[in-house]
Amino acid sequence: MSWTLTAADLPDLARGATLLGTGGGGDPYIGQMLVERVLGDRAITVLDPDDLADDLFVIPTAQMGAPTVMIEKIPAGTEPTLALRTLEAHLGRSADATMPIECGGINSMIPLIVAAETGLPVVDADGMGRAFPELSMETFAVYGVHGSPLALAGERGETVVIDTGDDDRQMEWLARGVTIRLGGVGHIAEYAMTGADVRRTAVPRTLSMALALGRAIREAREAHRSPFEAIAQTLSTTLYPEVRELFSGKVTDVERRTTEGFAKGRATISALAAGDDSQLEIRFQNENLIALRDGELVAIVPDLICVTDIESGEPITTEGLRYGQRVRVLGISTPEMMRTPEALAAFGPRAFGLTEEFVPVESRSLAPAGSA
Repeated sequence: MSWTLTAADLPDLARGATLLGTGGGGDPYIGQMLVERVLGDRAITVLDPDDLADDLFVIPTAQMGAPTVMIEKIPAGTEPTLALRTLEAHLGRSADATMPIECGGINSMIPLIVAAETGLPVVDADGMGRAFPELSMETFAVYGVHGSPLALAGERGETVVIDTGDDDRQMEWLARGVTIRLGGVGHIAEYAMTGADVRRTAVPRTLSMALALGRAIREAREAHRSPFEAIAQTLSTTLYPEVRELFSGKVTDVERRTTEGFAKGRATISALAAGDDSQLEIRFQNENLIALRDGELVAIVPDLICVTDIESGEPITTEGLRYGQRVRVLGISTPEMMRTPEALAAFGPRAFGLTEEFVPVESRSLAPAGSA
């Protein structure tokens, strides 16, 4: 069933999208401000994937680049629609709807900007079920829809069309190079597909899940209840049912650098209790990729590794990590369609150069979030 989204929903959506962004995906607050400016008191129609006509033509829209650049280089706001129009002209066909390529971070908001400007509906689904750093890391690509041709737009009206056939990794490499030369941020339209393709390849109802997560965290705080129990309860009936607490402590070290169009680094979190010298190390490439507690693996991509404020449950991005923050780290299971051998080949540990094997977060002897 379709539903409508208004400006009043955006703060909760941004909060939930930050959590699903697993530390990356860009700051949704920036996207929220851009959507609010264009949307005003109107509403956006959100389409359930099960209701899509088979021949509905969907063009996903997004932003790409390093999150560390995005917080200093604010978009004009016109770039994603320009990318959409450029791809429509190249294909000779107009979109019937747009859709996120990822549900985490700012890319939960970019299609909403397009929808507010054009009147197009947005499909409640995406191709990552979280956030990933590369355009080829999509369930779309895993299950047979390719990203090329891709249209990319810059803040000064520059446009580029990249057509690499079915080679999504080459598409990513070329688009990343263009984005770097545009100053580190670009806006894209890619993975054009039909409604039938959406149902076959996309992770369903992730926008509504992000909205429900953000709302649950806020309402729990307002009622002086545990936001972590609220997160676990909200996810228990979704495709992400397993939530585990990986660690709680203080951020004692952050190493972060922007290189090759990505924010790469690691963070160390140390236990707070006197006499407890245990530590959690998180390594990230835009998003959190692996969590090691005293050298032992406790969570790894594609499962979600989410850093939150230790009390409020407010999610913290990799670019927002600071020395001294008191944090709680959650591990969240990804849908089964993201754990198949084909999916793990595209965005599992080896795709990031990690030597560790994928182990589901729920298989570890960890306390469920909010159980304490």
